[in-house]
Amino acid sequence: MKKILAGLFLTASLVFASAQTISFDKTTFDYGNVKAGADGHRFFVVKNTGDKPLIISKVQASCGCTTPEWSQDPIMPGKTAQIKVGYNTTIVGPFTKIIEVYSNDPANSRSVINIKGTVEGGAEQAPVKAEAMEVKAVAAPVAAEAAVKAGRSKARRAAKKAS
Repeated sequence: MKKILAGLFLTASLVFASAQTISFDKTTFDYGNVKAGADGHRFFVVKNTGDKPLIISKVQASCGCTTPEWSQDPIMPGKTAQIKVGYNTTIVGPFTKIIEVYSNDPANSRSVINIKGTVEGGAEQAPVKAEAMEVKAVAAPVAAEAAVKAGRSKARRAAKKAS
């Protein structure tokens, strides 16, 4: 009975040892301080440390300001590939974004890589923050409506004084 259990354990350990395994050169890429409008593309190196082909099926960013690109080709054992990540550097301010990498690695089918940094606005170039654009879009109609109401109130007061 002990021999059977030992044989099953050895077989199971060989099955897990012979698989595709994903690893990264780094899991966080720090852009540091970059100028607004600068090239926002960076590369993560992915390595297959297993002994079967690794397939990256999907790479998904946490928002639309980050765009990943990758090859659908299998990564052979011991070989590397790159995931290109682009960040929209027209959005001024600090950022931290996650990118999810889905693969056929049985132990780690979902991996997470990160990018972070700060986009600095320049004096010659004044990009608008995304939040400021939203506030202006909401504030403009509200301000116009307030001005119309204020105009009506003044007109009513003037009419009352005249009568």
